[in-house]
Amino acid sequence: MKLPAPPLPRFLRPAPPRPGTKPGRDGGPNGEPSKPGVKDQAAEAGIQVVGWLDERSGASPFLRAMLYRKIPRGTNWFYTLGTATLFTFISQAVTGVFLAFYYEPDPSRAYTSASHITNDVFLGELVRGMHKWGATVMIILVFLHMGWNFVSGAYKYPRELTWVIGVVLLVLTLMMGLTGYLLPFDQRSFWATVVAVNLNSSGPVIGPYLADFLRAGAEFGPTTISRFYALHMLAIPGLIAALIGAHLYLVIRLGTSAPPWLKAEKKELLKEEI
Repeated sequence: MKLPAPPLPRFLRPAPPRPGTKPGRDGGPNGEPSKPGVKDQAAEAGIQVVGWLDERSGASPFLRAMLYRKIPRGTNWFYTLGTATLFTFISQAVTGVFLAFYYEPDPSRAYTSASHITNDVFLGELVRGMHKWGATVMIILVFLHMGWNFVSGAYKYPRELTWVIGVVLLVLTLMMGLTGYLLPFDQRSFWATVVAVNLNSSGPVIGPYLADFLRAGAEFGPTTISRFYALHMLAIPGLIAALIGAHLYLVIRLGTSAPPWLKAEKKELLKEEI
């Protein structure tokens, strides 16, 4: 004898039809299809928006190639150093924009505006600290990322161009640190920048011209800080952003390389099998 099914809870039972109506096959009264709920309408609208954007931008092949890539055997946490560096650059860009709201690149107002950000602006000390220490963290991450790629042999064929772009990004990151160090315009930042520019002037051939370009003249003057600010806020970040895009494109196109010691292990295993 088959036992009867237990009754459904009240909140799971379908609502009774209204008087004078017949439930349709699709759940609506009088044979009409039921109307989608708010959640269904929101999901459908989101799908339509994504489809509209994809149809006009053609982004789905790029996203598919970026997200569905083969990861080589032996991948470890060292492979995340590039992503960590990218995240730090984004953090530097965001905090730099907020600092630019209050900073004045003028020799007579730079130090005062920097002090105002630290002491008076809401969360100014936090944002300035994030920007200051983020620069140090970014330089450390770039060196670690470059060192790991050298150890793992990621500079070899066919990834030579990826390596060259990474070296240029390292130089630009150091230039970002140099140009930003002067902007607080206190005694330490001023004289440290003087020493750094004088070191550049001792370089062969282009050294004196590079020093004159950075100083905006033969000596440090009122326009020097404006030159450093323009380089720090506009020129160098734009170059870094463009080269990061090219760097990521090559990484997605060529993939990441497995550590060379894994390839050596495979060769030894093949010799043993033979």
